[in-house]
Amino acid sequence: MKISSLISGVLNFIIRAAIVIVVIYGIKQICITAYDYGYRIYSEPPMAEGEGIDIVVDIPMGSSVMDTGEILEEHGLIRDSKLFYLQERFSDYHGKLEPGMYTLNTSMTAEEMLAAMSPSVSEEDATEAGAQASGS
Repeated sequence: MKISSLISGVLNFIIRAAIVIVVIYGIKQICITAYDYGYRIYSEPPMAEGEGIDIVVDIPMGSSVMDTGEILEEHGLIRDSKLFYLQERFSDYHGKLEPGMYTLNTSMTAEEMLAAMSPSVSEEDATEAGAQASGS
């Protein structure tokens, strides 16, 4: 009776330890993935070094940021449309993307593409810079 109880206790301990190890490993992997994704929001390199290739993209009226990211990913301008969504979400260009035809380059960062696709923000910056220069 004592031996079967001892074996049952040891097996119970091994099973619980294995479950804890699997859970800890899973949490570790989630944390690594989350950190990597968070880091890439602000530091994702462009698709190409140097001059790159100009690519004309058409962003249709009514396109969401995710739709825009998918278009850019299909054209080889970005690696991950979901990452582009987060980059737009946390940028100064959030909610300011405009539909239209844009010539983008594979050497541009997501931030540069967001700036190019938010012409009204660029015009506001230029107006503010001009007002500050004339006021100085």
